[in-house]
Amino acid sequence: MRKLNRIGGVAAIAAALALTACGGGGASGPQTAKAEASGGDLSKLISINEKPAADLQQGGKVTLPLGNIGPDFNGFSNNGNSADNTALHRPIDQAGTWGCWDIAFDGKVTPNKDFCESVKNEVKDGKQTITIEVNPKATYNDGTPIDVKAFKNTWNILKSPDAGYDIVSSGNYGFIESVEAGSSDKEVIVKTRQPVYPLDSLFTGLIHPAVNSPQIFNEGFNGNLHPEWMAGPFKIDQYDAAAKTVSLVPNDKWWGQKPVLQNVVFRQLETSAQIAAFKNGEIDAMNANTISLYKQLDGTKDSEIRRGQRLFAGGLNLNAQRITDVNVRKAIFAAVDREAIRKVRFNGLNWEEPSSGSMMLLPFSDYYQDNYPVKETGADAAKKILTDAGYKANANGIMEKDGKPATFKISNFGDDPTTVAVAQTLQKQLQAGGMDVGIDQRASADFGKVVGSREFDLSISGYTVGADATEAVKQYYDSKTNQNKLGDAELDKKIADLTSIEDNAARNKAAMDVEKEHMAKYYSMGVVFNGPQISFVRTGLANYGPSLFRSTSQVPDWTTIGWVKK
Repeated sequence: MRKLNRIGGVAAIAAALALTACGGGGASGPQTAKAEASGGDLSKLISINEKPAADLQQGGKVTLPLGNIGPDFNGFSNNGNSADNTALHRPIDQAGTWGCWDIAFDGKVTPNKDFCESVKNEVKDGKQTITIEVNPKATYNDGTPIDVKAFKNTWNILKSPDAGYDIVSSGNYGFIESVEAGSSDKEVIVKTRQPVYPLDSLFTGLIHPAVNSPQIFNEGFNGNLHPEWMAGPFKIDQYDAAAKTVSLVPNDKWWGQKPVLQNVVFRQLETSAQIAAFKNGEIDAMNANTISLYKQLDGTKDSEIRRGQRLFAGGLNLNAQRITDVNVRKAIFAAVDREAIRKVRFNGLNWEEPSSGSMMLLPFSDYYQDNYPVKETGADAAKKILTDAGYKANANGIMEKDGKPATFKISNFGDDPTTVAVAQTLQKQLQAGGMDVGIDQRASADFGKVVGSREFDLSISGYTVGADATEAVKQYYDSKTNQNKLGDAELDKKIADLTSIEDNAARNKAAMDVEKEHMAKYYSMGVVFNGPQISFVRTGLANYGPSLFRSTSQVPDWTTIGWVKK
């Protein structure tokens, strides 16, 4: 991957190296930093040049790069579920990306009063009633009220993957029994078959009532942003599909706080093009997660560096529909030397972090536990796994079984030298483990299509990380909703049961135990690194930068981003 770095309540897929970053430094490289341990001061992982709106110039323009813009702009669908798509939608569609909830830097959740003025919860006789008072002013750009119809439509689309909608995950929507109007259409009464927690797992994003068929949902957003179905402080002024740019201006129909900026432009740029654009003053920020990027940007006139923690987990994203033998997937996990890859990845950045063993939580979380499923690692350990499964080395030294070699490709995205070096390092480690491994090099712009459509064997990518594991456990490990279709009835029941645990610590412990069991059975996703955020930012840009759980796009509040008065 939502406020918890999610789109509509799910973790957004992210390229492992190309998308987000954090900063520090002198001429010799960024300052030494390391991820905060559990219970540490999370404020050290935030750097946004925070300023009140009164201290900023009214008006002005900000131009920001994205790895890809489109082609599928439906953030609730598998093809549109990317961190870039989230970043694009944040300023123009808060209805679809924030919905009922506002999330602070530390992950604490409160109602987003631009949409939901209050959310009340009552449990009686084992069933739950949630009453939502919708802001009377809340309205889509086309004039459609945001009311019970939007909530009911969101539920109908997201409650099951069997209805023909290409959703990422049904989350807790499957436990909803009804969504009806209360005293008016602006009072929404949600009843569930069993209690569900956390409450913010529901209606984090809302889907316009006009999106009312699988055809519209699955195909209607290809090349079409549908701004009429949005609601946010900005609106689309122009979308140039050929130039891959989207220009925004303040939305005169927005009822909430008015934005400071007069114009926002997003441009699709490969990493190498971003470097030139930033140095020439054409864009106002870019991420520099690798030493090659850092060195090229260091010393750029009128710029500064902002450092924080990247909300990312991944590196090993396996497509089990292509790498079908679980023993090969297990051998991949064993062959990987995660520390060696991190040395390549963070070379020169002076960033330290422990090996992470969870896709769902970062090591500084109080709920975190290490679930990495392989303890014996290295080339010999990988070969032993394959040998025990009936594989033997062929004439070329490749392990094969029944005439079928263990062969696949690593899909790598973007043209940064460090990303290529990481892919090559991983390739060599897997080859040493007896596997025939190639590299499928792709442009950054191909990321959403390739990963969303599952057109890869192994991708160096992962997902955004939230402060609570409840939604992620269903997205990643429920057999009916995870993209690999891996799991079993016993794990599915545990996932269904844990959503009713009200206590945050107990519920997250149950989720982490499911992850541990699933990883040890199926070997589909693994964490090689989390990483820092290193952002080069134009001097004077306020309220922008690493924001932890407040934002995936490094803009914690689109109404307050702007330029400091000179």
